[in-house]
Amino acid sequence: MILEPRPVPVEAAQGLEQAGLHPVLARVFAARGVRSPESIGHSLEGLLPPDSLRNIDQASELLQRAIAEGQTLCIVGDYDCDGATATALAVRGLRALGARVDYLVPNRLVHGYGLSAPLVALALQHPRLGRPDLLITVDNGIASHEGIAAAHQAGMKVVVTDHHLPGEHLPSAAAIVNPNQPGCPFPSKHLAGVGVMFYVLAALRARLRQAAPDGPAARLNLSRLLDLVALGSVADVVKLDENNRRLVAAGLRTLRSGQGCEGIRAIFTAAGKDWRAAQSTDLGFVVGPRVNAAGRLADITLGISALLSEDPDEAAGIATQLDAINRERRTIEATMREQAIASLDAIPPGRYSVSVHHPDWHEGVVGLIAGRLKTLYARPAFAFATAAADPKMARGSGRSIAGLHLRDLLDLMTRRAPGLIDRFGGHAMAAGLSLPVANVEPFGRLLETVIAEHADPALFAPSLATDGELDPALVDLPLVGQMDAQVWGQGFPPPIFQHEFQVIRQRIVGENHLKLDLASGRRRYEAIAFGRTEPFPNRALLAWRPQVNEFRGLRSVQLVIEGCEG
Repeated sequence: MILEPRPVPVEAAQGLEQAGLHPVLARVFAARGVRSPESIGHSLEGLLPPDSLRNIDQASELLQRAIAEGQTLCIVGDYDCDGATATALAVRGLRALGARVDYLVPNRLVHGYGLSAPLVALALQHPRLGRPDLLITVDNGIASHEGIAAAHQAGMKVVVTDHHLPGEHLPSAAAIVNPNQPGCPFPSKHLAGVGVMFYVLAALRARLRQAAPDGPAARLNLSRLLDLVALGSVADVVKLDENNRRLVAAGLRTLRSGQGCEGIRAIFTAAGKDWRAAQSTDLGFVVGPRVNAAGRLADITLGISALLSEDPDEAAGIATQLDAINRERRTIEATMREQAIASLDAIPPGRYSVSVHHPDWHEGVVGLIAGRLKTLYARPAFAFATAAADPKMARGSGRSIAGLHLRDLLDLMTRRAPGLIDRFGGHAMAAGLSLPVANVEPFGRLLETVIAEHADPALFAPSLATDGELDPALVDLPLVGQMDAQVWGQGFPPPIFQHEFQVIRQRIVGENHLKLDLASGRRRYEAIAFGRTEPFPNRALLAWRPQVNEFRGLRSVQLVIEGCEG
């Protein structure tokens, strides 16, 4: 592995330090593009206003009219955590504003993704709404041409709220709110689906407050719904630019205060975690997988029910079910991962991609397998399962590496070989697709060809970006506390430093973790390498991050080893 220190703009780092930031944090923030202390603020006052989102006035006007006329609204969600949180946010927010609203979400194994014609047929017979007047997509819809056409034929209007990249043509919806649609001047293109819906609610609330200053909109505090926005944004691994960091930080404050979603707190408790000390990593690794597990193995409506529940006992019961489903998901994933690695054995030299298929795999878990393979082999990876609804079709998921835009690759492949892929969608780092089983092998060959033609070979060298050399003696508990107070994630990674150590002692603990005693000069340090059993050399340049370790009431700084040069 190559450790690659991030470049640090010296003037920016000096300016941040002069503004009062700790020298280490000033260096870390400058390397991430921060130029002023205001850019790392967590106040909602710095949030981008909704009015620059294209069509948001049109969408909020349609919703205002629907509420005033007593129309029935149906939220059409997605079966991942972003879709679940966006659905719950839309239902809770619109109900608080006086709307008659319910939701419908496709079953991953039956309906596929998004607003499809079969899903429109289900919506027409909604068990709680009857025939809706207006469909509102969340975290999907930008590619739902057939579904929107079917809705129009059935006499229903459609408002699309989405964040995925559009195709060549936009669907004929009554309104489309998507920061990534052509001509949208909204400065942040990285809103999650739940973030887009939050902005639509904010615009609708402003419109309703203007029309009726004493109405329900005057009493709706949207900040109490921001834990849903934080969860969906982190779980969907969108880039945490300044605007998203403000949303996530505010959502974490809501969660820790106990004022937010009963279901999120219940999931924390079921997982043995304290929601009062929640951090963004907990949303991504504790809550998100449990909500996602329902959509992968069962029905995402179970996860949405948890996010909608206002009864602590009910929420706790659902959270227990989600925890059990997540344990089942882990077992299935472990088996699939072993099978995938065994089928690949070793990647031939010069190969740029990984593509695997197994007829017995669970199609709800292939995205996780693709992610594991991408990490293991440092190459774009696709995993396919034979579709349960149609054995002639395969459903797959892909994960990419930095520098290779996955959706653009798939678009190029469809142009190169029309008919190879049935449907696809996604963004730079992740994508989903369906294609005939017979096309899986040709897909893998063409993927390899296209990447070889367009990718820089240097992208495939295993590397780890660090924040450069730092003597761990300079890191104390107050500094770690300042680091932990920040919102880290995709596009704004947590600090990782590098330093040369003498490895005094190393031993395996907990089956697959390496416990280390390190030395640098006269100082000794405790460290741990999670998920690693291979010993380090006696002297090693290690990538490390600080972590607070609590033992018998004593708190100390522990080093977490993330990689080793060589």
